[in-house]
Amino acid sequence: MKSTSLISTIGLLLAAYVAVPLILGSNHYVMSMVVAALIIGGVALSWALLGNLGGMVSFGHAAFFGVGAYVSALTTVKLGLPVFAAMLLGGVGATISAVIMLPVLRLRGPYFALAILAYAHIFRIVATEWSSLTGGSGGVANIPALPTVFGVDLSGKTGAYLVVLTLVVCCALAYSRIRSSHYGIALRAMHDSEDATRVVGVNSTLLKGAMLLVSAFMAGLFGAFNAHYINFLEPDYAFNSLWVTLPIVAAIFGGYRTILGPVLGAVVVYLVDQLIFKSLIPTGHQLVLGVLLVAMIVFSPNGLLPLLRKLFKGKENTHA
Repeated sequence: MKSTSLISTIGLLLAAYVAVPLILGSNHYVMSMVVAALIIGGVALSWALLGNLGGMVSFGHAAFFGVGAYVSALTTVKLGLPVFAAMLLGGVGATISAVIMLPVLRLRGPYFALAILAYAHIFRIVATEWSSLTGGSGGVANIPALPTVFGVDLSGKTGAYLVVLTLVVCCALAYSRIRSSHYGIALRAMHDSEDATRVVGVNSTLLKGAMLLVSAFMAGLFGAFNAHYINFLEPDYAFNSLWVTLPIVAAIFGGYRTILGPVLGAVVVYLVDQLIFKSLIPTGHQLVLGVLLVAMIVFSPNGLLPLLRKLFKGKENTHA
């Protein structure tokens, strides 16, 4: 069973790295949509990690996304740091911003979610008002693009796709390792009874804090990538609430308790919305997404990926 799963995973990766650029590489518009979907998928993955392992619902991931974007953009523009090194610093910067949020771990449920949301607004205001550093509402222009590596121009649509796909794969692998570790088992046990896990010596606050930091690093990394992908940044865009709502919708639609579900949900939701619904219903096309999300919650509460797995297993049993 494990070997079958490994083979299917390798097959999916090969298709993603080879087939997609070959088939869609010449269509720059569609490739730009795929890149945007993977950015949303990466943030959705970081949100799902916090929700699934940390047991915390966040409405403030735009804070991590925006801080990561600004740190990476400013260190390249003002300090001349190489792009990939700056992107890693963007993730570190988002992690540091999460350290400031650690006191809210004492809150539970909606209080935690709203407190994190408040932090996101605070960072947006800081980015707007600290004009000497961030450029204020005018933003940061001429952000260095992704570099050329081994003769491959990563600033193009196909190159950017390969970079963001690699980031998603790395984050998914990290998520998988954490979930299967002793810490992951302890975190999942906390969902049933946090008090019981504390009795056996599990420091729940420390583990939750660690998940918040890891989640922030991931979201900041994708924010940093996005800054170098679009080459421009301003506060209302970097800290836009869409960087919260779209990943949440994608994670729930795809199956936030799985690893690949949030990414699959982002690709399906964003591409279907932008390439189909938007052309059919130019105004109000996102209402259709709301209907689809409600239908998914009603008929398959665990999301799209678990539903597909059930369908394929059913077909296998029928053939057997």
